[in-house]
Amino acid sequence: MSFGFPELAAIRLGFGLSPRMPAPADAEAVLASAAQAGPGPQAMTTESAMDMANRFRAAAPLRREGEAQEKEFQQANHGLMRLPFQDLQRRVARAVDDPVGFGERLVQFWSDHFTVRPLNKVANGLAMAFVDEAIRPHVNGRFEDMFFAADTHPMMLIYLDQISSRGPNSPFVRNRPARHLGLNENLAREALELHSLGVGAGYDQKDVRELAELLTGLSFSYKEGFDFKAVWAEPGAETVLGKSYGGGRRGGLEDIRAAFRDIARHPDTARHLSRKLAVHFVSDTPSEDLVDAMAAVWRNTGGDLPQVYRVLVSHPELASSLRQKVRQPFDLAVAGLRALGIRGEQVAGLDIPVLRRALWTPIEAMGQPWGQPKGPDGWPEEAGAWIAPQTLAARINWSLRIPRMLLDELPDPREMLVSAFGGTQSAELAWAVPKAESAAEGVALILASGDFNRR
Repeated sequence: MSFGFPELAAIRLGFGLSPRMPAPADAEAVLASAAQAGPGPQAMTTESAMDMANRFRAAAPLRREGEAQEKEFQQANHGLMRLPFQDLQRRVARAVDDPVGFGERLVQFWSDHFTVRPLNKVANGLAMAFVDEAIRPHVNGRFEDMFFAADTHPMMLIYLDQISSRGPNSPFVRNRPARHLGLNENLAREALELHSLGVGAGYDQKDVRELAELLTGLSFSYKEGFDFKAVWAEPGAETVLGKSYGGGRRGGLEDIRAAFRDIARHPDTARHLSRKLAVHFVSDTPSEDLVDAMAAVWRNTGGDLPQVYRVLVSHPELASSLRQKVRQPFDLAVAGLRALGIRGEQVAGLDIPVLRRALWTPIEAMGQPWGQPKGPDGWPEEAGAWIAPQTLAARINWSLRIPRMLLDELPDPREMLVSAFGGTQSAELAWAVPKAESAAEGVALILASGDFNRR
């Protein structure tokens, strides 16, 4: 068997091969696809999310006053409850139809890097807006812009409790001593520890506290929206990583943007995020050569992501470490639909009960409930986190059941073997699939195989 860069790129950098479209011809085609990952026409906005939340909040206390009020409440409640399903549906549909897939993989990666989680249904719309407003517009730009957009987005402010933070010496706190208001360091800590420099990098508790003080003033409410409230902000300059921001007249958002820019360009950020990209796309244990090369470009370009991606896409380790990464449940589901030749419009046309049986519940059973990572550090990368007896059984069940649920006629397994792997399949799988006793058995053999579950 032989294969080239197109097959390698589709499997390792995208969501796998599809009989519906050719694999990317070269590295330029892969890199160009990142520019296609911007917000689509169905993008959620903070304004729309606020409108849905406010309609629900207005309807809830009136529901016992009459049939009309009850109906209005049910509509508002139903609309919020459906959002996570719609979110999964449109994300899968875009990934299935993306000819290359690299851009949508990057959206998955950066959305997980800047983890947020709606803690109630009222926040479901904001969680969707977070990806469309903070992640997608910056996937193919500079990291510092994504960093600032993500860590000042209303969804992040809610998730990490920034909306409760007040400058200890701010006018707002000084005038309300009985309320015991004060600083919340959650966002500052994760901004340094998870989102940029990495655990164990060259910063200390004083940097965390001063950044937390710099962030005071960021506010959001469903009624008033996003705002910077100077009256909440800690007065005076703050020193983060040895550099002072603000001063006698604090610049509000511009001071915060300046600090995020410098943190984004810090050598520790370059190395931490280069390694994280390499771990996600190449190997759980990437070589220092690959990480060094990516980090050097990051430092030299000030975190220009397309140039960092170019090192990743063109590095020889991409080929030498084939099948060293386990496909996470979302990736496996998308890759399976692509291999079956299913179109995005078919996914978009599924009603919620079918979507729940075909994608929502299986992905959860495989260990990755949609939009519900356990903590701000997102989903794990290591293979052992995804392959256990229970989750492996869920992968096999999905492979057996879902093709027949979604297709009237299954593909010929012998043809699917060629179209799904492009010559990368193992000799054992190439021997077994043609001997399957039925199309259903052959298709399940492919989707449940170790070859398909790894990229």
